Parts: sequence; C-alpha cells; structure tokens
Amino acid sequence: MTEPTPSGARALWVSTIAFAACFAVWTLFSILGLGVKAEFGLTETQFALLVATPVLTGALSRAVLGILSDRFGGRRMFLIVMLIAAVATFLMSFADSYLRLLLAALGVGLAGGSFAVGISYVSKFVPSDRQGTAFGVFSVGTAGAVITEFLAPVAMLEAGWRVAAQLWAAGLIVVALVFIFAARDEPGRGREAVMPTLAEQLRPLRNLQVWRFSLYYFVLFGAFVGLSLWLPRYFVGVYGLDVKLAGLLTAGYAIPASLFRIYGGRLSDRYGARAVLYWTFGASALLAFMLSYPPTDYVIHGVRGPIAFSTSMSLAPFVVTLLALGFFMSLGMAAVLKHIPTYYPENVGSVAGVVSMVGGLGGFVLPLVFGVLNDLTGVWTSCFFLLLLLSLTALVWMHFAIRRMELQPGVDRGELPELPEMASVHAARVAREAGAGALGKTIQRGPIADWRPEDPAFWETAGRPIARRNLWISTYCLLLAFAVWMVWSVVVAKLPAVGFNFTPDELFWLAALPGLSGATLRIFYSFVVPLFGGRLWTAISTASLLVPAFGIGYAVQAPDTPYLIFVVLALLCGLGGGNFASSMANISFFFPKAEKGAALAINAGLGNLGVSLMQFVVPLAVTIAIFGVLGGGPQSMSDGGQLWMQNAGFLWVPFILLGVALAWFGMDDLAGAKASFADQAAVFERLHTWLMCWLYLGTFGSFIGFSAGFPLLARLAFPEVDSLKYVFLGPLIGALSRAGTGWLADRFGGARISLLVFVAMTASAGGMIWFLDAGSFWGFFATVMLLFFFSGVGNASTFQMIPAIWRETVGRAGDAARADREAAAVIGFTSAIAAFGAFFIPKAYGASIAATGSANLALWGFMLFYLSCTGLTFAVYVRRGGLLYAVERQSAARAR
Repeated sequence: MTEPTPSGARALWVSTIAFAACFAVWTLFSILGLGVKAEFGLTETQFALLVATPVLTGALSRAVLGILSDRFGGRRMFLIVMLIAAVATFLMSFADSYLRLLLAALGVGLAGGSFAVGISYVSKFVPSDRQGTAFGVFSVGTAGAVITEFLAPVAMLEAGWRVAAQLWAAGLIVVALVFIFAARDEPGRGREAVMPTLAEQLRPLRNLQVWRFSLYYFVLFGAFVGLSLWLPRYFVGVYGLDVKLAGLLTAGYAIPASLFRIYGGRLSDRYGARAVLYWTFGASALLAFMLSYPPTDYVIHGVRGPIAFSTSMSLAPFVVTLLALGFFMSLGMAAVLKHIPTYYPENVGSVAGVVSMVGGLGGFVLPLVFGVLNDLTGVWTSCFFLLLLLSLTALVWMHFAIRRMELQPGVDRGELPELPEMASVHAARVAREAGAGALGKTIQRGPIADWRPEDPAFWETAGRPIARRNLWISTYCLLLAFAVWMVWSVVVAKLPAVGFNFTPDELFWLAALPGLSGATLRIFYSFVVPLFGGRLWTAISTASLLVPAFGIGYAVQAPDTPYLIFVVLALLCGLGGGNFASSMANISFFFPKAEKGAALAINAGLGNLGVSLMQFVVPLAVTIAIFGVLGGGPQSMSDGGQLWMQNAGFLWVPFILLGVALAWFGMDDLAGAKASFADQAAVFERLHTWLMCWLYLGTFGSFIGFSAGFPLLARLAFPEVDSLKYVFLGPLIGALSRAGTGWLADRFGGARISLLVFVAMTASAGGMIWFLDAGSFWGFFATVMLLFFFSGVGNASTFQMIPAIWRETVGRAGDAARADREAAAVIGFTSAIAAFGAFFIPKAYGASIAATGSANLALWGFMLFYLSCTGLTFAVYVRRGGLLYAVERQSAARAR
C-alpha cells in the first residue's frame, strides 16, 4: 500500500480533532437533555424530539456541505461550520421555552454536518489504497461523543446545563482557531483550479447504488448516533442508574464504536468492504436479537404442577453485548465509507454528503422512534428489535445487489475492476478459465455461467446430475409449501369441535383466504427467480413458512382467540402458495425442452402431494401429544375427547428447517436465467399468456380449490360420514396423476391431452351434481376423485403447452433465450392466476349453500367453465390450423 505524505498525515489528524470537537457538541443534548427534561417537564416524545433535532440539522446539511466542500475547499468550510455551531450552542444556554430550545438545537446540529466536509477534505490528501484506513482514522472523531458522555454529566451536575453548554461552545471556538492555523488547503486548489459544475457534482446521485450505500450508513451510523443519544435514558429507565454512571456506560459503548473504525478501514483495504459488511450486518442482527428480547416470565403446566422461570438480561451481560454490537457497527461504518472513493473518486464530497446525510437522518429518526415505541408498546427493548429489522433489511438488499452485479455480462469477461469487493466473482472467473466449468462454478457457490441443457454431451456429463439435485430439493420444499398452504382445509373442520363458535360462512372464509393470498403472492413470485436467484429465494421462501406454522400452533390452543387472528394466519399461509410460482419458474431453466414437461410435472405433482400428505397426517397428529409439554396442553372436545390442535402447525417446523438447509447448501443459480422485470413484463402483452391463465385455472384452479373446499363441503353435505378419513385421497390422486402423466404431454402433445381432460372434468362435475342430489356419499366421492385425477393430468399437460407455444411464437423470431425466459415467467404467472381457484371454489360453495341450501349452483357454474376451456383449447390450439396442431403431430410421430 502507498503511504500517505506528511501533508496528508497532518491533514488527517487535524481534521480528525476538529471532527471530534464538532461531534462532542453535536451529541451534547444526550446528556444536557436530561436536565432540560427535568426543568421543562417534557414527555418521552418531547424529550426524544429535542435530543434528535440537532441530528436532523447535521444530517440534512451534509449533502449541501459535501457539495460546497468539493467546490470551495474543505478547510474553509470546516472553519465556517465550527464557528456557526459554537454560536448556536452558546445561545442555547439562554433559551427559556421549549420552542427556543428546538430552534437552538437546529443550529447546534450543524456541527454534525462537518463529517461530509472532513471526508471530502481527507480524500484529497490520501492515496486510494489507503483511504479505507484513513477514513477509519477520521471517523474516530465520533469519539467526541465519549468526551460529552464523560464530562457533560459532571459539568451539568456541578454548574447546571446552561453553563455546560457555554463551556462546550468555548471549546469548539478554540479548536476552530487551532484548525485554521494548522490545516492546509487541498492539493490543486487555487485560483486557477477548475470548479466542477453543480450538475457534474449531482450526477452520481442518479445511481441507485449511492442510495444503497446510504441505507447501509443509515443502519450503522444512524444506530450508533441513535443509541449514543438514547442509552443514557435507557440505563436510567431500565436499570435505575444515576446519570453519571449512565453516561459512563454509554461512553463504554461509544469507545469501541469509534476507535475500531480504524480497524474496519484496514480490513476493508485488505479484504474488501463487501466481506466486512456481510460480517457486520450478520453479527448486528444476531446481537440486536439478543438485546431485543424483553424480560419475560414463563409458567409451564407440567406433569407435577406449574414450572415457572424467567428470562432477562442483567446489566453486565447487557453491557458486554452492547460493546460487541458497537464493535461490529464500527467495522461496518468504515466499510461503507471505503465504497465512496472507490466508485466515485471525482465526487467524494457530494456522494459522501448524501450517504452521511441519510446516516445522520438515522441518528435523528431512531431516537425519536425509540421514544414513540416506548410510549406505544411500553417495552424498553423495542428499540433493539427495530435495529434487528433494519440490519436484516440491509443484509438482504446488499446480497441481492451483489448477486445482480455478479450476473452482469461483463463479470464473466473480467470487465469489472479488480476490486476487493468483487474477489469472489473474479475467483469464479479464474476457476472457469482454468477448466472448472459449471462444476467449478458450483463449488464457488456463485451462479453457473456455462449451462447448455440442449447440448447432449454437456447434459449427460455435467448437466443432468445438477438439474436433478435441484429438482428433488425444490420438490421437497414445494411439498412443505403446499402442506402449510392448505392446512386450514383440515383445521377449519376441527375448530368447532374444540370450542370455536364460528359460522359455516366464517369457516369457509378461513378455508378460502390462503388461496386468495397465495394466488396474489404468486403474481410477484413469478418474477423473482431471474431477479434474485433460485437458490436464495427457495431458502427464504421456505423459511417464511415458519411464520404461519408457529402462529397456528399458538392460536388454536385458546378458544377465545379472536377471529381476526385466524384471518391473519390464514392469509399468512398463502406464503406457501406463492412458492409454487417461483419453484416452477426456477426448475424450468434447468432442463432441456425434451424433458421439461416431465421435470415440471414431477416438481409440481410431488409438490402438490403436500396437500394430501397434510390431510392424511394432520388428522392423526392432532390426536396425540407429539411435542409433550413443549407443545402445550390438549383442547377438550364437546364429546369428552381431547385434541392437540397445535400440532397442525408445529408438526412442520423441523421439516421446514431441513428444507431451508437443503436449499441453501444444495441448490444452484444459473447466470443465464437472469432478467429484469421489464424483460419479463413483455408476457403481459401476449394474448397466449391470458389464454393459458384461463386454461390453467380450469386444471390447477380446480385441483387446489377442491382441495381447500372438499373437506368442509363433505362434512356439511354428509354429516353422518366421517369424511376426514378419506379426503386426503383426492389431492393424493391429483398429485400422483400429475407426476405420473407428464410424459403423455411430452409424447402426444399438451394441447390434445388438455382437450380430453376438460371433457372428462365437465362430465365429473355433472356426476357430482347427480350424486349430491341422490344423497350418495360414495357416488359423490367417486366423481370427486375422478375430477382430481383429470385435474392432475391437465396440470401437467397445460404446463407442457407453455414452452411449446412460446417456441412457436417468440422462438421462431430467432430469440430462443428470450422465449425460454418468457415461458418461465408465464409458467409462474399462470400458476398465480390459477391459484385463485383456492379462494373462489370454497367461497362459491359457501355462497351457494347460503343462497340455496345446496352446493349445486356452484357445481353448475364449474361445468359451464369447463365447457369454455374445452372450446378454447380446441379452437386455438388443437384444430387443424391451430397453433400447436402441426408441432404436436410431428412430436408424436417422432416418439413412435
């Protein structure tokens, strides 16, 4: 690394001292605010607003000060900022009302804007390969907060908060005078220097990347400032400490969060800011979770009586955890700053101004939100729960952004600069150049760039094993998704027996709502795989199933649980329904067109099996105490029996965790599967997209809708029969027929098979009406099973049609890759529209029974719909001259 010049070292240290003095003034209200609060009788929210107001000024001024520093010089702007802040601090001591205090606080806050000035100033003296360390040293100026935390309590208690403010103002003026004599103008700045235009300075702000960096700094620097201001109040309120000790412990947090920024800068120079930020956000999320758990008392009703215990974090472990949080945040703050001169060397002031402005806004917003959360929730640890959410948000966005960067075409050709942030990308490229190919890429855990499923040699040697591994993991995760999605179809049938007094219409709503939310989510899930990658999205979407699984397990244990809670949980079960769209879109990229139909049939068919598995397992699982005292006690039935309804949710938790691990460690991403939303959105303009939505609504919509509504319909129509013993057979037959008949569509043509399916489904719906009127359960049950069977066959055949249609339309225009991407998007989107069948069919039953006392009206409507699907399939795709007439007959002839 290049060593800084003597003038650079001098500029670094004098600017660091000046920034420390400014920071000491900027955070002064964190201590003096306690005296002000007592004198003026402020509420928690008023106190939080007063403490945060200087942070607001400091944040908003940074963007402007950064631009001015680039134009007029950091040395000059540093002096102006210090003098204005000192005057405002002195005038604050004469305030006699809350309003005047707020006005003075606005001027005091200008001291916080000095950060953008210093970054611009230092960057002009230090070479690029040392700027991470240099910015880390400069950021040690945040230790000015330590000066305030240590000395301000003593000054306030001895002389009052007004005298303390005057002392801090005098100190800042002294530092300003020392700075102006010790500092030098930046190299190249003189009368002959060419000033950049304002447009040139603002141009980088158009980049989303700048605002992403700003979010990182909002989470890290904003949290540092926010906690520095809030912790004295927290220590006093939670642990009953006096203001001196509270200030001392807050300083203990601020010291590592300041000093270790130097280390964070060195790590960023050596290993890359990206790696440092991954560790920062991951560790911060974990530590914030530990700090966010409130003191809680538990009582478990055990075999030998109540078992009581409590969880709480005493002062010592709280301080240790807080120090660790400050350490990791300090590393991350330096890493964020490392990005700025790396990507925007000519606009350090303006970019640093915006990034630090947003970070400073975090320091303003967070203390205010902390106070509001205290008022609203009454839970002190709510502030750390907010930090947990922010850390996770930054981590996820960063990962997605890095992945999009990895998938840029220039990466594979080595066109990106050899930055430490991109080390893993370049390592993967080197591996490919050394002959590692697709398998080497898999070892790197990055996206597979060399993927040629239509190349027989590649497919047999490398492609098929990878594709099959991804298929089976995807199928397992999809099976769990369907199980959680449709679990309400069984739960609603059991709720009345354990004391829940819901009407039949309310029960049908609970059975239908997962279909509504799942179908809606599928619309968005249809497009996420090309944006974020199948591996990551499968892991995240599978993990999301834990939310409804746990929620159901807790809610069903108390008959007084409000109906609204069940509505929310039913909607959350739709997370499982949304997974189908992304799963199918992802798998479609892995297989050649000759095997695509069978692969999609296996993924969807065995995934659909989750409905049958759930309807078979859950009625048995709720009859025994699977989890013992950990799962909670049983619910009493009206006939004197007992049920453990919570098992309907808790049962899936260990299997979901296994699915997350399998997806993360066993699946792969394909670089060729990348596409923007705009690229995929072209499918909305194509007529065949909407025609296939209609047809797939007839097949999959029927499968999932009858799965959701059949258990409750059978119980209401035939109350004398214990139908829950048999209802699992319908989804089982539908899932197996889909998985086992995909080859028929590949061999004879999806459109021709679909035509036969719709004719058979029309006849099956007529049979349901006949036997329902006759009062024959077994006849009714048999026709429902036939409908499930043919819907499964149709699920496979309609999906096989989609790639064929897009090859005949888009592919014939010479853009085969675009045809594949659009076909994958259509597969996901049609599944989204079809999933609304899980909502409409149970609701149609409920509306029909409410209006006529029978489900016949709904079944007549289904018959007419199947007839429309029959006519559409024949007219557009099957008849002589139809789109798929020739291609399907050619495929069938080759198969023979």
